[in-house]
Amino acid sequence: RLSPIPFFSFFLYNVFMAKNIFIARHGLTQWNLEGKVQGQSDIPLLDGGIKQAYALAEKIRDEKIPISKILTSPLQRAKKTAQIVSELNNIEVFDEPALTEWCFGKFEGIPHPKEFHEAKKQFANSYESGESLLKLSQRVYNLLDKIKNEEIDNILLVTHGGVAKVIHSYFFDMTNEEFSSFFLENCEIREYEF
Repeated sequence: RLSPIPFFSFFLYNVFMAKNIFIARHGLTQWNLEGKVQGQSDIPLLDGGIKQAYALAEKIRDEKIPISKILTSPLQRAKKTAQIVSELNNIEVFDEPALTEWCFGKFEGIPHPKEFHEAKKQFANSYESGESLLKLSQRVYNLLDKIKNEEIDNILLVTHGGVAKVIHSYFFDMTNEEFSSFFLENCEIREYEF
């Protein structure tokens, strides 16, 4: 039988203690340099992107950021970034399809056109064979809800710019303009609290 004080402490911990996740964007690619829309096109890291991934891994190690496990987009630019972080910090990494980048359909592979910025504000637009923001948000929000209800804390999500926008919108109210303009640098890491 549990005594009242430890049980109450356990209850308070589970109800009131903050639960955190971290997100990081993948390292630099050739299409990043060329200003091209990547989406679900599977573009590899450049040497500079690999160096960024090592710098991210070292930051996590040196600052003793308490990552318990890593979930990564299966696209190679994110997966390689996650593997470098994993190896340097001895943290298990798992593929998570929900972290795959937003599919931008007709825009992928071309330099960012002016209409692309506006198109990202249209929630039901699937960019002619791509993925609407509504569908992207559903898969990302479902994942975040699942993580929120897990016992494990301090999970690192290695993902992409489009998914990072949606994650940010899960935690903060944003206008359409703020959403469209939100930007996470290559290998930037951010912390969010549920």
